[in-house]
Amino acid sequence: MVNLIYLGKWILTAECIGLIIGAVGAAFYHVLHFVTETRVSHPWLVLLLPAGGLLIVWVYQLCGEVNDRGTNQVISAITGNDRVRPVKAPLIFFATAVTHLFGGSAGRESAALQIGGCIGQNMGYLFHFHEGDRKIITMCGMSAAFAALFGTPLSAAFLAMEISSIGVLYYAALVPCALSALTANALAVRLGTQPDAFQMYITPDFTVPHAVLCGVLTILCALISILFCVSLHKGGELYKRFFPNPYVRIAVAGCLVAFLTMLSGGMMFNGAGMDIIERSFRGSVPAWAFLAKILFTTLTMSAGYKGGEIVPSLFIGATFGCTFATTFGFDQPMCAAIGMAALFCGITNCPIASLLLCFEMFGYSGMPYYLITIALSYAFSGYYSVYASQKIVYSKFRNTYINRQTK
Repeated sequence: MVNLIYLGKWILTAECIGLIIGAVGAAFYHVLHFVTETRVSHPWLVLLLPAGGLLIVWVYQLCGEVNDRGTNQVISAITGNDRVRPVKAPLIFFATAVTHLFGGSAGRESAALQIGGCIGQNMGYLFHFHEGDRKIITMCGMSAAFAALFGTPLSAAFLAMEISSIGVLYYAALVPCALSALTANALAVRLGTQPDAFQMYITPDFTVPHAVLCGVLTILCALISILFCVSLHKGGELYKRFFPNPYVRIAVAGCLVAFLTMLSGGMMFNGAGMDIIERSFRGSVPAWAFLAKILFTTLTMSAGYKGGEIVPSLFIGATFGCTFATTFGFDQPMCAAIGMAALFCGITNCPIASLLLCFEMFGYSGMPYYLITIALSYAFSGYYSVYASQKIVYSKFRNTYINRQTK
């Protein structure tokens, strides 16, 4: 009877979280869509990126968020006792919109995880949940926000349970995460959001030669995911060493991104880049596009602009996969999908969520390829991650408890 009452509490809580964050996520989606369309229509706005960066730093300092840790703080709220202040949600909402408006190279899903985790945890404090339940409601909020923005409730539920402690799934959060993700996604769709999905028109037969090509592509993508993670971490260290003042740091970064944008002759590497991901499924992209996106995103995110690393990783994977397919004459949509899956798994260390994301975004027909991709990417990406607060609880290579931080 006690368990039924407890379960009933979580069903009601998850529905409330799903409705609230579903509405917030839909608003976030539409704001980002609007600012992206505005930037595309007025490319000169990229010249104001340094000014936008100064505004972000000023607002964050005004609100007392001087040493903002982004998604890492939300992850620490699950594994430890970090408190995510309520102001975090509107701040990341505003700062991500500013970053996208002026052409910073950033994603949106990590921002959504921060918004959802912040709202969830603070609802736990508001209703006097004890510490263990506050961790669950934080995961609940993260899954709802990711599902509302990305349109993938299945992977969103497991991502929230998987992302903090690699090798451990918090099954106690399964019911609330699943319900909040489904509710938030359903409401967001009713409010006009469009789930990200890519039609796989052709799935090559699963043969030994094709499996080998899939494995080679995945291993290369796992190594690229390491490069991406190292670039983001080292980029932040270099910025702080040469430009200790956050205002100078973000202004310099804005100038660099604006200059490189003009040098590249277009806006291909600004913003999230969903249009380029779609292009990777149906046409060619420059062979160096994945390297350019790593550079643009590192310059943007390491300096203090806001958004996320997940969609840029999908961009990197899709463009590299497209180049690989062109080089070896393999199926282009399949290689783009494999690249996206491998990069997502490589930077997040979340294999179950990554596999489910493949099914939701690309369909089930390529299952054998996705399974190989996720397994190899998880192993070959090592202990690197874009989230420094992640803990590798169990070794990726042995049945051994190691409980170490990611690199």
